[in-house]
Amino acid sequence: MALFATVMPSPVGELTLVASEHALCAVLWEHDRPARVPLPALQPAGGNPVLLATQRQLQDYFNGRRQAFDLPLAFNGTAFQRQVWAALLAIPYGETRSYRDIAVQLGNPAAVRAVGAANGRNPISIIAPCHRVIGSSGALTGFAGGLGAKQWLLAHEAPQQGLALG
Repeated sequence: MALFATVMPSPVGELTLVASEHALCAVLWEHDRPARVPLPALQPAGGNPVLLATQRQLQDYFNGRRQAFDLPLAFNGTAFQRQVWAALLAIPYGETRSYRDIAVQLGNPAAVRAVGAANGRNPISIIAPCHRVIGSSGALTGFAGGLGAKQWLLAHEAPQQGLALG
């Protein structure tokens, strides 16, 4: 399967968007470790419609005009990782969950560390909002984009809490 990539500027640094012909596969950070989300060779985006839609929706998000994304997603990971990433998609805009909350939601309260590891390997950052996962104490914890980016994303969403945009 061919994967296409494009780089877009954002308020949290350059993001590399990766998609197949049919679905978004990754949103990677400017200084991402290549081993975090292993990918085959990438081709230039050309006019890939998934990447174009992703760019538009991310721009709307960064400009405060979008709270939810409507994109086809292709998560590549273990069954447990995919469960964690699905749980991320269920965290509402402007809200946070702890790693423990997600472990309990998945029916395995002892899996807090495993949830943290899966969260750290989330290939589709921002869209699958791993930035909304914090420590049980409320502290910001590790984040592939850096804690500054995590803090920016949470602050960006905070003023909009409780608003339902239609």
